[in-house]
Amino acid sequence: MTEILIKNADTILTMDDARQELPGADILIVGGQIAQIGHNLQTDGEIHDAAGCVVTPGLVNTHHHLYQTLTRAVPGGQDALLFGWLQTLYPIWSRFGPEEMFVSAQIGLAELALSGCTLSSDHLYLYPNGARLDDTIAAAAEIGLRFHPTRGAMSIGESDGGLPPDALVEVESDILDDMIRVVDAFHDPSDGAMCRVGLAPCSPFSVSRDLMRDTAILARDKGVMLHTHLAENDEDIAYSQAQFGCRPGQYAEDLGWTGSDVWHAHCVKLDGVEIDLFARTQTGVAHCPCSNCRLGSGIAPVRTMRDHGVPVGLGADGSASNDNGSLILEARQAMLLQRVANGADAMSSREALEIATRGGADVLNRPDCGRLEPGKRADIAIWDTRGIESAGSWDPAALLLAGPMKVKHLFVEGRQIVRDGHVTTLDLPRVIERQTQLARALQA
Repeated sequence: MTEILIKNADTILTMDDARQELPGADILIVGGQIAQIGHNLQTDGEIHDAAGCVVTPGLVNTHHHLYQTLTRAVPGGQDALLFGWLQTLYPIWSRFGPEEMFVSAQIGLAELALSGCTLSSDHLYLYPNGARLDDTIAAAAEIGLRFHPTRGAMSIGESDGGLPPDALVEVESDILDDMIRVVDAFHDPSDGAMCRVGLAPCSPFSVSRDLMRDTAILARDKGVMLHTHLAENDEDIAYSQAQFGCRPGQYAEDLGWTGSDVWHAHCVKLDGVEIDLFARTQTGVAHCPCSNCRLGSGIAPVRTMRDHGVPVGLGADGSASNDNGSLILEARQAMLLQRVANGADAMSSREALEIATRGGADVLNRPDCGRLEPGKRADIAIWDTRGIESAGSWDPAALLLAGPMKVKHLFVEGRQIVRDGHVTTLDLPRVIERQTQLARALQA
């Protein structure tokens, strides 16, 4: 098996059960796993000198819409709230096809990789003009990131009182059939899996109660996870109360959408009862701080969630509602927002980084990822703290206070995906050029 030795790290932030921080230590990778962590390790294989660097687990992204990298900073949606923003962008997205899905996923995943991300979920809920979930899975396989795509869906269009245009919704029986197809074709439940599929109707305002319930039954029959948007803003709460006569948490519980095999995006407006429900059932949350700021949705009660034992990870969210895809910036923003809401001691740099690594892996039911210890997957980010961002820092391991926002080296399953700040697995300038051409065609 191929061996790689990462030597002489200034600090290794393990995020193991003891949250050890190891100065001057080494990591030996054998195949796709971490074999040893210690001092003065030896190998006949490849050696990477990590002097002057902080080494962390790869970051984990628990919520994204990769296709939206083609529609960043669209003028009509720049200053809109959630529902108005969606209504601006739906007609543009209806013109996408397989190539748009593939190229936008390549761009989004490359951007994540450069920000230290090794594992990303994706929520693809529209399939115009022959697009399929297969398109994004192929993009992830090419770049080499660990991938948790979810087969999303919308089934209630404008003519039936829903938000999306009728052209973007699907027949519910067809949705369920394709969910079965993609799980059978791509889901790998094994330890160290590079691709696991989830099922993810878009939101309570774009699918029926029947589809939510049937999807939950199907997911548990197939042994896969469930994902959707929930309680994102005040409009979302008002819609739930008007249409269903209850708050989003009650809606989710009634339809089988709570449990350790479920994670919900945003949850900005969860109340105390809903937080207790999520803690009791170990229902996960994908916290998306930059998107919540961009759309004016509010500050999610992450401090309260964590204090009550709710599993919380981070999400970059769609590039059209964030206009950025950096997970390390999400971690910093999460830290800052909890301080705005709860005081300067509400969240440390290390806790926010834990949410971005171990926290996200736990939300996605990946105990083999998100921490650095023997037997875990070799998903490793190396951050050079000798640059201007860390100059003068008394604690270089406090990355989110004074540290680089771009990774130096990145390994996924022991394979180097980023070397010296450059993606190794894609001709990125060519992909960017094609992305630009596709974006211009959509504007025509």
